[in-house]
Amino acid sequence: MPVSKEILDEIALSQAEYDMIVDRLDREPNSVELGMFGALWSEHCGYKHSRPLLRFFPSRSPRVLSQSGAENAGAVDIGDGLAVVFKVESHNHPSAVEPLQGAATGVGGIVRDILAMGARPIALLNSLRFGPPDSSHNRHLFQGVVEGISWYGNCIGVPDVAGEIYFDQSYSHNPLVNAMCVGLVSSDRLASAAAGRSGSVLLLVGADTGRDGIHGASGLASRTFEEEQELRPTVQVGNPFLEKVLIESCLEALETGFVTGIQDLGAAGLTSAAIESAYRGRRGIILDIAQVHRRESGMTGYEVMLSESQERMLLVTSPEHVADVRQVFDKWDVPCREIGHVIRDPQAHILDGDQGIAQLPIKHLTEAPRYRLKGQPSREQLERQQLNIKDISLPDPGVGDILLKLLASPNIASKRSVYRQYDHQVQTNTVAGPGGDAAVLRIKGTKKAVALTIDCNSRYCYLDPYRGGQIVVAEACRNLSCVGAEPLALTDCLNFGNPERPEIYYQLEWCVRGMARACRVLGVPVVSGNVSLYNESQGQAIYPTPIVGGLGLLEDVSQRTGSAFTEAGLTVFMLGQSNLQARSSDLAGSELQKEIYGMVSGRPAIDLALEQRVQVFCRRAIQQGIVASAHDCAEGGLAVALAESCIPNDVGFRAGRALSRLPSRWDCSYFGERQSRIVVSTRPEQAQQLRTLALEARVPLMELGSTGGSTFRLGGSADIPLTAIAEAWEGGLERALGGAAWTG
Repeated sequence: MPVSKEILDEIALSQAEYDMIVDRLDREPNSVELGMFGALWSEHCGYKHSRPLLRFFPSRSPRVLSQSGAENAGAVDIGDGLAVVFKVESHNHPSAVEPLQGAATGVGGIVRDILAMGARPIALLNSLRFGPPDSSHNRHLFQGVVEGISWYGNCIGVPDVAGEIYFDQSYSHNPLVNAMCVGLVSSDRLASAAAGRSGSVLLLVGADTGRDGIHGASGLASRTFEEEQELRPTVQVGNPFLEKVLIESCLEALETGFVTGIQDLGAAGLTSAAIESAYRGRRGIILDIAQVHRRESGMTGYEVMLSESQERMLLVTSPEHVADVRQVFDKWDVPCREIGHVIRDPQAHILDGDQGIAQLPIKHLTEAPRYRLKGQPSREQLERQQLNIKDISLPDPGVGDILLKLLASPNIASKRSVYRQYDHQVQTNTVAGPGGDAAVLRIKGTKKAVALTIDCNSRYCYLDPYRGGQIVVAEACRNLSCVGAEPLALTDCLNFGNPERPEIYYQLEWCVRGMARACRVLGVPVVSGNVSLYNESQGQAIYPTPIVGGLGLLEDVSQRTGSAFTEAGLTVFMLGQSNLQARSSDLAGSELQKEIYGMVSGRPAIDLALEQRVQVFCRRAIQQGIVASAHDCAEGGLAVALAESCIPNDVGFRAGRALSRLPSRWDCSYFGERQSRIVVSTRPEQAQQLRTLALEARVPLMELGSTGGSTFRLGGSADIPLTAIAEAWEGGLERALGGAAWTG
């Protein structure tokens, strides 16, 4: 019997894909089977348009312990018998529908991905995007998302240590909520999601199964929004208190040595967990869903298999150890039910008591079609790359006025009002928390620390996907280098519009190619990640937003460096640039261009070889104790980076000879966003040593001035009290959310 277009739309399958399923099975699937295919062939689970591109990423290094895509997260060896597990994942569409629960369950889901590797979650990070804050709808989304993140993270006792927030019109109907989690585990105790030998028992532990989240993967995450669709029932509902005991009980069960496999029930629920576990173990499964504990009566087999109810895990153990494992969960008062077993034949047999409701080959379910499309830049893409600063007149406001306006803009202003709602000190590992270039967490029992960051400038990717992709990776690694950490590995979340549109596929492909190129030059593999496509509404796509999370290592935590000037009397330098000569590419996609000139145009530029030298040099100088502070020169350019370095410790800055005269294109010189630059400070007696090392490393170096006083002085072009600098920066986000602009 032909399937209606309405049903196929509901599960995000095309007619051609349905015909492919019929051809593979040599019969028509029943409703449960079709729902399983819809979930596992969804973009969210099957990576139909992105998997052919992900092969461009380097994924191996001597420290990488996991195979990219083979497990729930990436694992990296940090020495001393320890491994760090980390991953970033999106929960964009649920957060657009129900911001509090969407964001909360995004946190819960990424935590369980880390738990499924056998690791204890030790840190959370997040990357958020919203439409302009002057809209009441955007403020509603913003407030709900922040509340959801803080509620869930604080309740489960995992510190939220770093993040970023950006506002742009392109995200007005499609906010981005990307959550990252980091875990720690003994490198010889990494867990696997693969089903064990045949005869092994499948245990479902955690929350009761309800009707929430059905079609979350295939509906919300694999198609574009339409205003008339009522999608609220597809959003999961979280219970962080149950998640907390689920974490502890699963870790204790793993400690027994009797658990041979563990998998999170996330997107596509039991279908994804069971089928992917069987596939990874090259086995089959028999499931009896009559044994699944439920919180609602009258649930159909379809609903049980596709429910995305939260706080659930699937465990694999041998028959003789079922009682031992169950005893652990009984101790924690966590439900534990035997729902099936592993078989040798790679088939999925789904029963509801005595009734068979699905029988499918594992291979057909897990091998979603792959589409390698031909992308093409739009005419608008090519037109917006045209920019010549000679055609732009200098702005009427002076340097000081523009600096204060940029510091107060919601994309640059302090996010303290947000992260003060998050507990970033729980577990007592946090050495440097939110607000700097990267967070730093000590590894107890060692001298080591890990550095963590999450970053993306989507404007650069919008203007030039290839160069923008390179810059995203470079800046994430630069953030780690600024605290003295060696970048070890990355995780990514690729947020794009509808890939079936040639201009969007072009953005996706060339962002990936650019990111991969930067990874190879900088020597960092991508070990885990997620793809979120179809982020558009009413034909309007978001900016291409490839979020990158970075992991770095400090061998000695006492050597870590902060971004703030520490005292008066230090000499300030800029690494990566030796003069203030302006280039059109410095203006492209900058906050100055958007806020002051009201445009987003041009082509950003980056020299990856220079980037690599600057970062290696910065880390070396920090390790040798030459650098007292280091701060990435990013959004807002040089003047903003200097001002941000003054604020935390109330230490002023006085420009030196190089900045004594106003450059002819001071807008680009002071506020342009040239890449590969780091503002550092050093003691005067060590300044010559810094110069010598920079010369040896072939790193451009420019002396900017010195620290001290209670003002911020850029020669004769700006002399601003630090109180005014701090007021603009610290209150900017609150003013924007309240509908007010910076007035001085």
